[in-house]
Amino acid sequence: MQLTPYLMFNGNCEEALNFYAQTIGGEIKNLSRDEGSPAESISEDKQKVMHANFEGNGIAFMASDGSGKPVSNVGNIHLCIDFKDLNAMDNVFNALCEGGEITMPLQDTFWGARFGMLTDKFGINWMFNSDTTK
Repeated sequence: MQLTPYLMFNGNCEEALNFYAQTIGGEIKNLSRDEGSPAESISEDKQKVMHANFEGNGIAFMASDGSGKPVSNVGNIHLCIDFKDLNAMDNVFNALCEGGEITMPLQDTFWGARFGMLTDKFGINWMFNSDTTK
């Protein structure tokens, strides 16, 4: 069994995926648009992303522009990235927080890890963790 997050966006899915490819590393796989699909006849924007896969170094998720209803990313779901390399952790954290909001700066914690949290400019909540400080 494997859990794969599915991220829903409000019409800016492709922009978000390109941002993640640049900041996290990885690539967009199998991007399908409403155009040319059964959803084309009911879609107001034929270029919307109907479905995409994102794959990177140890990261995989699916994404879409949703069904036309407003999407709220507010909630208790966070995507957590575990790092072995603290420099890579700093680089990805700093890149993802551009235009977003840091909710907990990267810091050494009482439980022996380096940890931080942010919400990116697309409303996705991220956690960063590294147990390499133990």
